[in-house]
Amino acid sequence: MTGGMNPERDPFACRTRAEVAQAALALLAPLTECLTPGKARMYVGNGSAHYSEDVAGMEGYSRVLWGLVPLMMGGFAEAEPFWRLWREGLIHGTDPSHPEYWGEIGPYDQRMVEMAVLGCGLIFQPGRFWEELTEGERANLYRWLNQINLYDMPKNNWRFFRVLVNIGFLKNGQPVDEARLKEDMDLLESHYTADGWYFDYPTKRDYYTLWGFHFYGLLYAVAMADRDPERCARIRARAALIAPRFACWFDREGRALPYGRSLTYRFCQSSFWSALVFAGVPCEGLSLGQIRHLLLGNLRFWLHQPILDRGGALTVGYGYPNLCAAEGYNAQGSPYWALKTFWLLALPEEHPFWQAAEEEVSPPERFLDEQVRLLLTRDAENRQVVAYTAGNHAWEHMHEDEKYEKFAYSTQFGFSVTKEATALNRGAFDSMLALRRPGKDLWHARSGCERFALREDRVTFTWSPMEGVTIDTVLVPVGMWHVRRHVIHAEMPLEAAEGAFSVPKDWAGGRPCDRIRSETRETEACAAAWGARGSSAIFALRGYDRGEVIHTEPNTNLMAPRCVLPTLRAAIPAGTTTLLCAVWTDAGSTMPDAIPEEVKRCAEAL
Repeated sequence: MTGGMNPERDPFACRTRAEVAQAALALLAPLTECLTPGKARMYVGNGSAHYSEDVAGMEGYSRVLWGLVPLMMGGFAEAEPFWRLWREGLIHGTDPSHPEYWGEIGPYDQRMVEMAVLGCGLIFQPGRFWEELTEGERANLYRWLNQINLYDMPKNNWRFFRVLVNIGFLKNGQPVDEARLKEDMDLLESHYTADGWYFDYPTKRDYYTLWGFHFYGLLYAVAMADRDPERCARIRARAALIAPRFACWFDREGRALPYGRSLTYRFCQSSFWSALVFAGVPCEGLSLGQIRHLLLGNLRFWLHQPILDRGGALTVGYGYPNLCAAEGYNAQGSPYWALKTFWLLALPEEHPFWQAAEEEVSPPERFLDEQVRLLLTRDAENRQVVAYTAGNHAWEHMHEDEKYEKFAYSTQFGFSVTKEATALNRGAFDSMLALRRPGKDLWHARSGCERFALREDRVTFTWSPMEGVTIDTVLVPVGMWHVRRHVIHAEMPLEAAEGAFSVPKDWAGGRPCDRIRSETRETEACAAAWGARGSSAIFALRGYDRGEVIHTEPNTNLMAPRCVLPTLRAAIPAGTTTLLCAVWTDAGSTMPDAIPEEVKRCAEAL
């Protein structure tokens, strides 16, 4: 809920600097009651991550600072009462003699992640994070943070956490291993590929490029401009290069593409834009007004979704509270990483960003980004972005097949995760082809590609959902339609189910979406669902037996808790079989009666 909002004064209007600060303060306000007596931990609810509860509490405490530090940098007096509490927590958390001491860390420790914002406090607010402390408190802070230099950590975006801590030491005249600092930055730069994209070890290409590598890198570029100018110039140039590409992930409502892991960080999607403006990076093809629209539009969209609990705290989930789609590293305080987006509050009122009028962005209707392996499309009004993907395979965290390997991802409909693969309603296989042996076998969808290729007009890939089955697939976008062709080579008979996009079941004041259709005729089958919260349909062209609208298990979809899924069904004999279908998606309530001739011609040419 955006619960407790005064309808006459929207605390999340987010159009001016004052309103953005008001939103940040509104998010912070309920959290003071969630602090422990010593103020060194914060607990906003129940739930667990793979690390212990005391570490989760420390994480909650620290992530609030991502919003509090820029508020202080921007000179907002309203931040002072919060700082007094968090300063007390900082002192107690780093004091080995205090009951709320944050403890001794070890290799690959979650507390390394949470040290990063303390490093930023030392860099950008030394008067508060260092000079206000007594000599003994400074010694405790240095000793506790310096543990990050003593233990192994992953060879991925985590290295930035150590970098920021060591720059914090450097800026405050404390001992620092500059060789280690250079080693870490060299390793981070080794993750760069091209076109502004970094990958996160081992191969992930997702939001971590933006809210990890670029966000921290741009803070580095500001902090180290005088000491490491060549590297800082590279960081800034890469950020300018990726900016117009990343703009293609957003639709006109401010929604960014739901894709990949860690989506519970929500409006962290726009933190890159904050860091970009903070670092003063000009971008060819994007004005400050357009960047302002991308940033604030995303913030406005998220802060008007039901993502807060009744007490006003952020929840784990995406479009609503949802533990089903969470990763094992999502504790109850984890979503506050999103507060990095408020870094723009460090910019003074007279900064050109705040003086620029918001301008809508007009990305191309089709854009191939080879580095991230996405073919991005949108309708002419930019109401919806649909991305087609192949070649992004991940295996370390929950639901990674669903988060990286759907055929298509939509800003309107999000995607669904599987609760259980024994039944189609619990599998929620939207934008996927699922297969199983007849009977009680599990349903299997794409999990990795043997081969793949992306072109400006199509995506092709070869995959194997189970032993004895190989499938050659081609996806061809035609406006907001797309054609799917699968050539299935199977050693045994199979059952198949092909999903369109999941459509929210509830619409218009909570009334159920009653416009649902499935038809099976002599020459075609189709399934469709449409209403005020979006429309999708799937039409058979070859090889399918019938259409069906599946009422998926609640809380499987990221955007809406109750959905229906238009689906085609087929019986596949042993041997080689071709399936051919056309899928429609619309951000509004329109629904075509038949497949357009242009789409049919595309299908016939495959």
